[in-house]
Amino acid sequence: MNHVARGDDPSGREALTRALRGESAGAPIVSVELRPPLADLDAADGIDAWIDLNHAIRRFTGDGRFVFLTDDAVGVSEEETLGHLDANLDPGIDRSRLVPFLTCKHSLDYCRLYAERAHTMGLAALTVVGGDPRGGAPRCLPHAWQLREKLRERVPALGLGGWANPFRAVDEQAGFLLDPHLEADFVLTQVVSHHDAGHLTELISRIRAEGFTAPILAGVFHYRSANPRTLSRLADFLPVPAEGLTAEFDAGLPAEEVTARSVRAALESGADGVYVSNLRLRDAPRVLGRILERAGV
Repeated sequence: MNHVARGDDPSGREALTRALRGESAGAPIVSVELRPPLADLDAADGIDAWIDLNHAIRRFTGDGRFVFLTDDAVGVSEEETLGHLDANLDPGIDRSRLVPFLTCKHSLDYCRLYAERAHTMGLAALTVVGGDPRGGAPRCLPHAWQLREKLRERVPALGLGGWANPFRAVDEQAGFLLDPHLEADFVLTQVVSHHDAGHLTELISRIRAEGFTAPILAGVFHYRSANPRTLSRLADFLPVPAEGLTAEFDAGLPAEEVTARSVRAALESGADGVYVSNLRLRDAPRVLGRILERAGV
């Protein structure tokens, strides 16, 4: 059973999935998730932030890494982000390594145009997710796979990514991923840590046994400290192993070592690679290098 998405011209997408599996390099893929500057920054701060983002993207893509791009908006500011990428990134940057997120929380026409623009800009893929239903604009379609299906019809050469949450019921998540309508060339997961990687192991073991072949990249969050207020705030958006993290930081472990342990655990769980988030733009390449050195990747 092959769960890699269909399309009229799959050659580019097949190259993408091979790269995400690390087949060309013979090693697990380590990618990053970066957040473009917020739209409401003043002119000076905005310029500085885009300079930092440009440098980080140039360094990461120059190293052959994929860069997943997201922000905290659910409206027209996401289109502005795509426009800023087109206008502000250096011409020499390999845009095929840039993968923005797109939620269903827009009109269908907007989503189709977004995919067309991304493909025209030279981007190879989008990660298409449903979006938080608790607030903001309503979804144009109930489920992300329905939007991926529409985008596949409109831009068949564009790679499309899906989403899985190992902390939800394994039967539910496996059912989503094994559904023939998934329409995903790769899958990103909710962030996991070495304190709770068993959930990821269970999900990957289950779907691989059922013939799921698309690359899976596990999310890893770079915690810089165990500040209780920060951890409490983050817990509104992602599973935070606060007790374990607090014990490690109290014992004097550097932040890079804590993250490295999660990178190792994710790869040992069977993921084809990881994407590391919450790296500060200004020192992101250097910090990731220290994390990977400690992880032995």
